[in-house]
Amino acid sequence: MATLPKYGAPRQEFVSVREYLNTDYEPDCDYVDGRLEERNLGEHDHSILQTLLAHIFMTNRLAWGVYAATETRVQVKPRNFRIPDVTVLRSGTPREQILTHPPLVVIEILSPRDRLSEISARNQDYIQFNIPNVWIIDPKTRSAWYDTSSGLKPVENNQLSVPGTPIRISVSELFAELDTV
Repeated sequence: MATLPKYGAPRQEFVSVREYLNTDYEPDCDYVDGRLEERNLGEHDHSILQTLLAHIFMTNRLAWGVYAATETRVQVKPRNFRIPDVTVLRSGTPREQILTHPPLVVIEILSPRDRLSEISARNQDYIQFNIPNVWIIDPKTRSAWYDTSSGLKPVENNQLSVPGTPIRISVSELFAELDTV
């Protein structure tokens, strides 16, 4: 099990795609153009929101025609792998151990050290990979956004949704549930 340097200090030497895919990192990390990038995670609110969101999607998987996975590698470019906090796929999507086809939704949950500006590159990778729904949730400010090719947009009407589907998640109910744990 390989370990990463302290957060904020990316590993400077290059790692091949093969080495990245065949090494277990603790914690797992993104891979961008030969460099490893640590992800912020592991704090209570982050973890609980990740679990709640995955649970909501899995509970509604039949009605919504989707299923969710946490911390799954997504190959967004030949030399870029990102690991969203929650990934939502349409039912019937070919099963891949590392996703090479755009999922329906990726969700990033901010940790206290994260800043919206810092996750911009990650989200741009998702958008350029044609993931149609990129959601950002901030447990500290109790807010949520959609990230699009034209930039961040706050959630309207207190609901995260996917156009053309029955998927609707109340942001206030999500945070109210977080407060009960």
